[in-house]
Amino acid sequence: MTLPGRTLVRIPGVLPVRSRAASALRRGLWWGVLSLTGGIERRGRLPRGGCVVVANHTSHADTAALLAALDARHAPAIGAAADYWFASPWRRRICRRLAAGFPVRRAGGGTADLLSMTGELREGRAVVLFPEGTRAEDGTLGSFHKGALVLAEAAGVPVVPVGIAGTDRLLPKHGRLRSSLVRVTIGEPLPSGVTPDSARDAVRGLHDRTAAEPLRDSAARRRVASVVTSRAGLPLAFCWAFAEALSWPLMPELLLAAVCVAVPRAALRMSLGALAGSLVGGLLALHMAAAGAHLPAPLTTDRMRAEVRAELAVEGASAVRHQPWNGIPFKVYGAEAGRASVPAADWVAASAAARGSRTLTVGLAFGAFGLLLRRHRRLYGPCLVLLGGGFAVGLALIVHGWS
Repeated sequence: MTLPGRTLVRIPGVLPVRSRAASALRRGLWWGVLSLTGGIERRGRLPRGGCVVVANHTSHADTAALLAALDARHAPAIGAAADYWFASPWRRRICRRLAAGFPVRRAGGGTADLLSMTGELREGRAVVLFPEGTRAEDGTLGSFHKGALVLAEAAGVPVVPVGIAGTDRLLPKHGRLRSSLVRVTIGEPLPSGVTPDSARDAVRGLHDRTAAEPLRDSAARRRVASVVTSRAGLPLAFCWAFAEALSWPLMPELLLAAVCVAVPRAALRMSLGALAGSLVGGLLALHMAAAGAHLPAPLTTDRMRAEVRAELAVEGASAVRHQPWNGIPFKVYGAEAGRASVPAADWVAASAAARGSRTLTVGLAFGAFGLLLRRHRRLYGPCLVLLGGGFAVGLALIVHGWS
């Protein structure tokens, strides 16, 4: 194509910069999505130059896994069923833009569609195909069609087997999305003249080995997870937050950080349990202080209490909105609200908004971090040590600042 003042030249054997940039953006997008849904792990690399990638197929998430795992310099293009992904304008746009898809007819003409990619392969692109032609429901590999091998032989490029594990749990066929680690293993290139049975055996071997490989874990994480997922998990969060609202010096967010990183799927449940414990404990602290009781309040200072009394005098129950950000423990607000005769109903409503914003944010944030850490869960022990050390330093700085 010629433009005014310049000529666009396509160099044989070299992919356009625009194609590689678009591929890099897609890779970043799907890597980020899969990191949030359980993580993605890759073993092996594609060879230099063009190649035909053949992989097992159990889920629509297989495409995302391959786009996230394969090198952007190969600008992978995904063969997609023309009768499904290109049957409507919106599906066609999604397939082309988010998956670099190209149509392959399943009922006649499919070989011609594949052979149209010969030039792309010779330029160094990776063409990704699922030779089974459809998603398997029971995890077993079906027979491989020979179209992918015909394309590789016509272009003179190798066939690269890839095994994908975890997508059948992440997004099962006719199922709903759930958290799961996805692992992609890239095998050694096969010659372009390989038979369908040999390619199928190579993919099946990679898939079985990848699926069977145990995930390295931390003994400390397993022990924490066993408590969180037991009947004691929710009462633990409630009682910890309840005790902190009365006298206990360790904030419930410390517990949430530890358990939500260990078991991300329990983040919302544990956060709500901690929030309920804070509200009930805060209400009890208010009534006890109003009755003249004085509970121990370690790691609090007279300056904290004076600040809270001044806020309550001006703002009433809504003064508790400052608590999530100023470092003053919730128990100080509860006790001083009782002594200031703040109405219990107003106190609960204001506390729910203030404590809820912090408790749920912290719990869900650490749950998301736990998902990102999932493939490195063996590092949970050192992470716990850093968390405890950071909490101790932060607490010391807060107490010193309010002294």
